[in-house]
Amino acid sequence: MHHHPSRAAIVAGVVLTAVGATIPASAVTQPKAAATPSSPARIVNARWAGHCTYDRLVIDVQGGTPSVAVSRVSTLRYDPSGKKVPLTGKYFLSIRLSPAVAHDNAGKSVYKGPRLVKIPLYKLKGLALTGDFEGVVSFGTAFQTKPAYKVFKLHSPERVVLDFNHTNRCG
Repeated sequence: MHHHPSRAAIVAGVVLTAVGATIPASAVTQPKAAATPSSPARIVNARWAGHCTYDRLVIDVQGGTPSVAVSRVSTLRYDPSGKKVPLTGKYFLSIRLSPAVAHDNAGKSVYKGPRLVKIPLYKLKGLALTGDFEGVVSFGTAFQTKPAYKVFKLHSPERVVLDFNHTNRCG
């Protein structure tokens, strides 16, 4: 009777130490490798074009695929100063890419696109580079009418695309 419990305890002890030794090691090494790119994505350009049923904004990216967060804001502000962005519009979207930078390791800008520009498209009326701070590159877009949008990524070359729908202007 007394042999079984102690043997079970020894077996359980061996299993626990084996599990304890292997799981944290893999948990520590693998997600880190996956989650930490060697360098953040570089945001190098932004461009746009009008199409029949949408206006398209393309943000050109090098060296990584950042995550993208788009939010409606009442006012566009520069990050980190908080100063108001001088784009006219009734509606604004803030586009945040991370982890991303618009500069190189020496602090020199790698972004060749416009920093503040009026855009004469049907829907998209303005674009500003609003931030390049602490691993986040942000843009602001301006509209006169409420924007409906979809966001997706295209690869080789890497780019982030936003399409702003409007009524068909071709048909």
